[in-house]
This record gives sequence, C-alpha cells and structure tokens, in this order.
Amino acid sequence: MAHLELAALSVRHPAARAAAAAAIEGVDLRIERGESVAVIGPSGAGKTTLLHGIACALPPAAGALRLMGVVPWSLPRRELQRLRGRMFLAPQVPPLPPRQRVVTAVLAGRLARWGLGRSLRSLFYPADIAAAQRALERFDMADKLFERVDRLSGGERQRVGLARALVSGAELLLIDEPLSALDPTRAAQAIRTLCDAARESGATLVATLHQVEVARAHFPRIVALRGGRLAFDRPTAQVDDAMLRELYADHEDELTSDFEGAAPFVDALPSDAIERPVTCR
Repeated sequence: MAHLELAALSVRHPAARAAAAAAIEGVDLRIERGESVAVIGPSGAGKTTLLHGIACALPPAAGALRLMGVVPWSLPRRELQRLRGRMFLAPQVPPLPPRQRVVTAVLAGRLARWGLGRSLRSLFYPADIAAAQRALERFDMADKLFERVDRLSGGERQRVGLARALVSGAELLLIDEPLSALDPTRAAQAIRTLCDAARESGATLVATLHQVEVARAHFPRIVALRGGRLAFDRPTAQVDDAMLRELYADHEDELTSDFEGAAPFVDALPSDAIERPVTCR
C-alpha cells in the first residue's frame, strides 16, 4: 500500500478567485513508505501548494488524496487531526516566536503528539532537552540550545526549523525549500542530514527544492512540476539536461546555477552522473 497517493488531484489556493485556475491541477503521484523524493520546478509551478495539499492544510478542489491507507478528508475532525500528527510540514520560513528559546522551538515539533498539559509544561520546563540537543548537533547548532530565536541569523532559524522536523517523529516529512537561507556548505550538510534522518527512522521524505543539482545529487527520485501540472516523475538517473531545459524554459536563470555563484548545472556533476544511480545519502 502506498504511503501517499494522489489521483488527478487539484488544489486551489484559498485566496484565489473562483475563476482562477487551480494551483495544482490533475496530478497523479504515488510514493511508497520510506521513499525520499525531491520536487522541483520553476517559480510558481505549485511546489508549495502540492505540499500543503498532501499535508491536508488545503482540501482537494478535485481528484482524490489517500494518505497512509485512508482518505483524510472523509475522516471525522478528531481523526483528521490525529492523522496530521503523523506528518510534519516544514515551511520555508519556520514560524518561530522571536522571544522563544531554541530548545522550546525545536521541541514544538512534538506538539502534535503531546497532550495539552504536556505541551504547556514544556513551554516552561522543556520536556526532552537531550532530544533537542541531538537534533541541533546534526546541524552544528548545539551551542544555540538556550539562545533566543530573535538572536539567530536567517540561516540559523531555518536550521532550527529542520531540527524541529527531526524531533517530530513523523512518518511523513514534507519539507518546503529547506536551503533558501543557507550557504552552500550548510545547505549540503542540511540536505544530507535530512536524508540520513529519514532513512534511519524509515520516514517518507518529500522535499521541494530550488537547487536542481542538490535534487540530482541526493535524491533517488525527482518529481517535476510546471504550471501546476506534473511534468515528469523519474528516477534521478533518467533525468537528463534536455528534460531540465524544457522544464525551466523561460526560467533559465533558475537553472543555470544551483547556488549563487556556482557553475552551470551541466558542469556541476561528473560526466557519468546521469548514467549512474543516485541514492539519498
């Protein structure tokens, strides 16, 4: 049984006009438990909306969504909330209260699984400091454990959001543009950590990425969106430069470098990179 399955799924942004096209339209997708999948596509392709649709943050406008063997929008409210607790959606800009301590911000990843009483107590007496520290260590941020969030840089805040995903214990990790505020070295470390953590826990990982070469280097499967529709869904070894040029037509500036100042993507990997399997390492 697939961990998540989309059948002709369309998702409309709640602020969109009634006559506007759906942000995601007619997408068919099947992802098995434990897979790691990168979602790429030019700006405005619908990557973030796709994650929100999978996370049950936005209801389907058409088509069907099945998660972990159930149709989520047919569930009673309490059961839907319980299902959401088995997923973790990490937005590009994590919602971190500025005066909160980092340890508390990280442990907020467990709020969906904790009861109200434990959640409130953890605001004043963090419930599992060791777990927060271990997660931060994987992003070289253990020394920030008791810092206030408003004293962190943008990149540090983004890594706190990713550490929150690691402590969540979620079966399905939905990570939106996790590298946007990170320099190349930190970005490489972050994506390796996410892939390693997902593999260690057996979680399914779906990450939207702006950096094409990161997707090609670290994920065994790439799903591409353009104009809200599925452009292709292939093993990474089958994704060649011509497919990417077509995907990013009229958005070439997003394709020619994976990080600011980097070499063009056609030169970024060894010449045999497309022919050999790429695994999430």
